[in-house]
Amino acid sequence: MSPHIPALFAAFGVGGTELLIILAIVLLLFGGAKLPQLAKGLGQSMKEFKKAAKDDDPVAPAKEELKKPDSPGPGAN
Repeated sequence: MSPHIPALFAAFGVGGTELLIILAIVLLLFGGAKLPQLAKGLGQSMKEFKKAAKDDDPVAPAKEELKKPDSPGPGAN
């Protein structure tokens, strides 16, 4: 394993050349102007996912069910 390649890429067998090819393909597909928007969206998604995973409250759905208004039964007029 090369010391300058991050361990994440080395775990998947992606070297420096392969990484450059992938980045070039992404640049061709999305264009230079769209890449900052994609990176921002990805960062926001990761932030929201981490927040949701950290704030996972199993009691919250039960509380929401209690707040629902009661619907009249089939025999109620």
